[in-house]
Amino acid sequence: MLRYYTAGESHGECLIAFLSGLPAGLKIDQEFVDRELWRRQQGYGRGGRMKIERDHAHILSGVRHGLTIGSPISVQIENRDWKNWQESLPVGEGDPAKHRRVASPRPGHADLAGALKYNFSEARYVLERASARESAARVAIGALAKSFLRELGIRVLSHVVATGGVSVEKEVPWERIETLYGKEDVLLNCADPEAEQRMKEEVDKVLKTGDSLGGVFEVVARNVPPGLGTYAQWDERLDAMLAAAVMSLQAVKAVEIGAGVTAAFSPGSAVHDEIGYSAREGFTAFSRTRNHAGGIEGGVSNGEEIRVRGYLKPISTLRRPLQSVDFATREPVKAAYERSDVCVVPAAGVAAEAMVALTLAKCALQKFGGDSMTETCRNYRGYCEQLKHY
Repeated sequence: MLRYYTAGESHGECLIAFLSGLPAGLKIDQEFVDRELWRRQQGYGRGGRMKIERDHAHILSGVRHGLTIGSPISVQIENRDWKNWQESLPVGEGDPAKHRRVASPRPGHADLAGALKYNFSEARYVLERASARESAARVAIGALAKSFLRELGIRVLSHVVATGGVSVEKEVPWERIETLYGKEDVLLNCADPEAEQRMKEEVDKVLKTGDSLGGVFEVVARNVPPGLGTYAQWDERLDAMLAAAVMSLQAVKAVEIGAGVTAAFSPGSAVHDEIGYSAREGFTAFSRTRNHAGGIEGGVSNGEEIRVRGYLKPISTLRRPLQSVDFATREPVKAAYERSDVCVVPAAGVAAEAMVALTLAKCALQKFGGDSMTETCRNYRGYCEQLKHY
């Protein structure tokens, strides 16, 4: 089974990610992993922190001579900003006078709920772990999951479909999403140039007013075979696992698969994807003229593109803070301000790619097994032959 978790604080010395369960013999491209980390740092509206960090995945274990060896993989990502926080967040006792308190909780953030849960007198330690900085660690191991999926012909990418009040109305084909991947000027990672320019203008508006902006990203997984996930148990349904994975990202407040939201307000005849049968390229000769299901029916992948949307609330830290209460005095004050971004929708999309890739890789390994890539790929090819002769 594929297992993973992360450790580290936003302003701590580093982030650590652990990934266990990848078969031996998978080629790991360091440049690819680092580019995924670079993609997460891009986007119009990012804050000053991204000018400090130059994220690099330092692989400590589980990879030798460029190949996985079947043992757990550990990855370290240095926090360059640590040099500015060593005295404020020491591992030892340190000097309490140099501690940087978060004196008043920020509405929308984990500050107050976390302080109540762990009985902290203020929210510094809550902020440090609840911060979206943690998602960099997930992107690193998500890149390893993507490397595994590519051996099966599966690709995972994202694009932005809405920022603020601007949205792309039509479904964006894979080919247009793919063209975004090679761009060096990411801007808002939107496949519609006209809409992207209007999104930029939306970000400029809130930047001037000290506010923040949310939006919607879509993750698309292409060439996923039918049969991943199952309807047999509630927690093994692919759509449930994907929804949980994407919802686990900081600031995501809703997840949609396919035309999920629109479908709720439409008649069944306009929603369900009619089935045909004809000779064509693909896993089987069964076909659909549309993909409102988002590639998943009954908790099982059906061979169409998997499309998952994440709805991202605006960043909780505002340069024009909202009303709050002082932790110590209980008196009304403005919420604490911590250096932050204005808009992170493109970056959240990249983090969501990682979570979708990790989920699909887990399901693929459950179905095809294998302690080595030779064994896994052989099992996968055998299953594809079975589908062709169904």
